[in-house]
Amino acid sequence: MKIALVSPYDFAYPGGVNNHIAALDRQFLQMGHEVRVISPASRTVHHFGNRFIPIGKPRPIPVSGSIIRVPISLHLAPRIKEVLAEERFDIIHLHEPFMPMLCSAVLRFSRTVNIGTFHAHNGKPGYKFGRPISTYMLKRRMLKLHGRIAVSKPAMDYHCQFVPGEYQIIPNGIDLEHFSPKVTPIEKYQDDKLNILFVGRLEKRKGLNYLLAAYQRVKNEIKDCRLIIVGPGTRLRKKYEKVVEENDLKDVNFVGRVSYDELPRYYLTADVFCSPATGYESFGIVLLEAMAVGRPIVATSIDGYAEVVNHGKEGLLIPPKDKVALAEALITMLRDPELRHNMGQQGQVEVQKYSWGNVAKQIFNYYLRVIG
Repeated sequence: MKIALVSPYDFAYPGGVNNHIAALDRQFLQMGHEVRVISPASRTVHHFGNRFIPIGKPRPIPVSGSIIRVPISLHLAPRIKEVLAEERFDIIHLHEPFMPMLCSAVLRFSRTVNIGTFHAHNGKPGYKFGRPISTYMLKRRMLKLHGRIAVSKPAMDYHCQFVPGEYQIIPNGIDLEHFSPKVTPIEKYQDDKLNILFVGRLEKRKGLNYLLAAYQRVKNEIKDCRLIIVGPGTRLRKKYEKVVEENDLKDVNFVGRVSYDELPRYYLTADVFCSPATGYESFGIVLLEAMAVGRPIVATSIDGYAEVVNHGKEGLLIPPKDKVALAEALITMLRDPELRHNMGQQGQVEVQKYSWGNVAKQIFNYYLRVIG
């Protein structure tokens, strides 16, 4: 089968949707299918060779406390028509299918079976992004979508408001060979201190400001602990570093962006993984990554996270924006090595169902069902 995987976002920047597409590409190739990845790109993407088809020049646009990089040109049609005519796909799988401008335009000109995966949970699918698609146009596009996948129930509930219909819930996946407890930890953090790890872009909605406030209390209670902050971001990083300096917080390490190859080593270095996101998370990829290497979790009880972590089993869930509850949960975890061990083991069992092999099979079986 010849499959097109279409991303609305700049493929030169890592992110949940683009990582999802790259993983599906690997799995479908292993299954013997022919795959093309269609996406805007601000620079050359080498990973896919000539199987990557760049369309559109992405621009950075602030949306819902984050930055999306999408093309805003109204002149993508000629190139899209040319590609669709040349490639003659059996399936076009669009991720965030109504996000302007690329996905919406591909859906408009497609003459084959179209599947849409809906990732977002409030704020970033394109419905409210400058109102680029009128209600009339949205209804016309919906008629061309033959199948709908949501990565979680919160994502499905949100998108149903705009795109009603039958959805198949198929979660995000994880590479269990890459995120493995067999990797080696980061040596410089292997001392007598207990490590709390945060992984994520330094954006307001990721909740790092609440973690820093909670860490101040944690550090007063448990002197031999450390906070390791992994993730890209410059503007807010300066603000957070100022908070650390003004409050004289010790043992806070800003690592910045790390490579995909290095990331599992940071998870293994942690004694506790913490994700205090305040919302707009349809699914907890970072939670799966921590679980895969056997690390217990402290996270907020937002919808997307509660879909992944069972409170009291793989980790502890606390209300968002509650720095007191966050501090108490971290202190509880750090003081109880047996609890950390048991939750880490439970996470390794639970995460098996999210392997990319399983997820890709579910998606392909859904293709067959829609075609049939």
